Amino acid sequence: MKINGVTIDDTFAEAFPMKATRLIITAINMKYAYIAANALTGFASSVIACGCEAGIEGELQPEQTPDGRPGVAILMFAMSKSQLADQLIRRVGQSVMTTATSACFAGAHSDTMLPLGKSLRYFGDGYQISKLLDGIRYWRIPVMHGEFLCEESTGVVPAIGGGNFLVMAKTSRHGLSACEKAVQAIQAVADVVTTFPGGIVGSGSKVGSKYSFLPASTNEAFCPTLKGRVASMLSEEIGSVLEIVIDGLNEDAIRTATRAGIEAACAHGPEKGIYRIGAGNYGGKLGPHHFHLREILA
Repeated sequence: MKINGVTIDDTFAEAFPMKATRLIITAINMKYAYIAANALTGFASSVIACGCEAGIEGELQPEQTPDGRPGVAILMFAMSKSQLADQLIRRVGQSVMTTATSACFAGAHSDTMLPLGKSLRYFGDGYQISKLLDGIRYWRIPVMHGEFLCEESTGVVPAIGGGNFLVMAKTSRHGLSACEKAVQAIQAVADVVTTFPGGIVGSGSKVGSKYSFLPASTNEAFCPTLKGRVASMLSEEIGSVLEIVIDGLNEDAIRTATRAGIEAACAHGPEKGIYRIGAGNYGGKLGPHHFHLREILA
């Protein structure tokens, strides 16, 4: 199978179940909404060592937010409800509440809720007050810039982490150019985020290592500098491999994002140094969600 001359490998991306929530962060203007959002999602590329995976889902106009101000939607993912709860309070408390003029609201509601303002209210040192509006409780926490308004809790929903595809290119410059377009296309899809820096992974990993203390290590089969030393998956003309990892709230969203991203990358074609598209999997042993590339692109 080829798209614009780019070979699509007959393989699948292997993904696994996660827990997720959506947050809505607002501020006096979009600049400060993004400052808070970027601070919250910092160091949240992978659960391997970051505690959670998080990314900016998109911008929200004033008419789309609870307080009528510019905002940003965030998706946060973790392997369990307890891990998500821990990261949620740490990141909102240290990165959002500390951002001048910010406020934070739930973007997901479910039968299972995690404390948000319910826990952060104690920063108000007894001066905090709450309001119940349309059955939802909000906490007003006095802070030096004015007050921090925060919804009491946010919902936990089932999610999927680890959807991915590999862009195999002539050089890293060629690969980056194609991947930037792929990430841009994925950003137009709802219910997904790409959590790695710039949405692009430069050091894709495999499960396990020769070192017992490491849970993951370099994926040598796709390392161009190791051709001839390992059982390489790369042909001679491929000098760089970049990965795009997609976390989403459901399979349909990840399929849509995968298709959009691959088509955008393939638009560059071999004449711009893009030769193959593949995916990372471990023979089906890592997770139950399998995204077959050719099926998605058919």
